[in-house]
Amino acid sequence: MKKDVFISIRGTQTAPDGEPETIELTTAATLEQNDGCTILRYQESDLTGLDGTTTAFYIEPDRIVLERTGTVESVMEFEAGKYTESLYRIAEGALLLRVYARKMEVHLESIPGWFSLTYGIEIEGTPMGSIDYHITVQPEV
Repeated sequence: MKKDVFISIRGTQTAPDGEPETIELTTAATLEQNDGCTILRYQESDLTGLDGTTTAFYIEPDRIVLERTGTVESVMEFEAGKYTESLYRIAEGALLLRVYARKMEVHLESIPGWFSLTYGIEIEGTPMGSIDYHITVQPEV
């Protein structure tokens, strides 16, 4: 069953030699729960620099998949303590991403709920630092 919800996203990116940069966003989203998988989908905006992209999180107890479609095409898979590789496609070409999920926590048994994901990222073999997402899900009022 699909529900309309609101999500609050706090994303913090920390470069290897820089200060953390945080973006916070609240937006409308849809939430589906199918066979132990929660799917959270929303439209990106100019604020994130990904206007024209749909982002979906596929959330399972031990695995999170972050999928982007539209102006950016990417599927990143996260399992705590594991490295995974994927391609990040933009109009100019594709980049090889390697991610390492450091921490995942999911509390979406009921809404309101939340989940968090912290991972290290490399682009074309170059360490780019870490990214920390904390996403809160609220029912639509």
